[in-house]
This record gives sequence, C-alpha cells and structure tokens, in this order.
Amino acid sequence: MHAIPIAGVLLLTLLNLFSMDTHADSACLGQARVSPAAPSCRANSKNKSPGALMTLQSPSAKNVLGAELVPCGRDPVTGFYRDGSCKTGPLDSGTHTVCAVLTDEFLRFTQSRGNDLSTPRPQYGFPGLKPGQRWCLCAARWLEAFQAGVAPPVVLESTHEKTLSIVPIEALKMHPFTK
Repeated sequence: MHAIPIAGVLLLTLLNLFSMDTHADSACLGQARVSPAAPSCRANSKNKSPGALMTLQSPSAKNVLGAELVPCGRDPVTGFYRDGSCKTGPLDSGTHTVCAVLTDEFLRFTQSRGNDLSTPRPQYGFPGLKPGQRWCLCAARWLEAFQAGVAPPVVLESTHEKTLSIVPIEALKMHPFTK
C-alpha cells in the first residue's frame, strides 16, 4: 500500500469536486465567484451527474421568514448554483442569498462599485441584467446599497436565511417586494 501525502489527498479531493460538478465548466476552474458579476459558471449540460456542489447545498433551505425557500428567478436563471434559487453553500464566498428585484438605481450603484451587472458577457453565458428582473445578490452588496439609500426591493420568501448573518431582518423588511 502506497502512502499519499496529505497535500496529494487534498488535490485529489479538489479535482474530484470539479470533475463531478455540474456547476463548473472549463471556464470556471480556478476562478473564485466573489460577486454576481463574476463570470457565471453555468451548468454543464453534458454532465448529468448530481454534482458535488449540489450535494453541498442545504437539502431543505429556509428563507429569512423561517419557511421553505421559494425560487427567486429563472429569466434569467439566477443563484450561485444557477438553479433559480438563492441557495448557498461552503463554496459561495460572496453569500449570493438576497433575492432582489433589480432597479436602475441599484444597477448604476453596483456598477459604480466595480460590479457591472448590466453589460452582457456572452462568453460566460451572462445575459446582462435589467430593471425588474430578479437576481440573487451578495448580502454584503445589498447591505451596502441599503446604507447608501439605493437598496432594491427584496423577495423575502426567496431570500436565504443565511442573509441574516450579514443583514438585519429589519432592513430587509423595510424593502419588501410587493406585486
């Protein structure tokens, strides 16, 4: 039996994650997703396996109201896992958990902060976003926009409970999306 150094085991684990992962494709390897403007790592339609990233998600995610998490949006498909939901997991370092209905004011604000969500990036499968569309935002960016007075409305039923570790529930409830 051959001994494998711990660094080798870690490398094999990482390689296995990416090889089984339905969320990562060759454009995503080695890229950290730290904001919604980062190149989207679309699901690889050729790989039908459940995927390692999918298994890292909470099986029964809750929203900020304590109920089951409701999907955020599918046109365009949003979420860190690009499954339409603001689910999160250990690889989501940006905490893409706030389901917001985008406004022109917010889109200009986030662009001024270096995160251009409006410009299409077809090479990454990113369509560019428009006012009125739903998108899973980074909780810290939403809080920053709130503090600047430009926070977009929030779909509370579709906002993951992990958001509450960054944004107070009172702030979210001040900006509810109402149909």
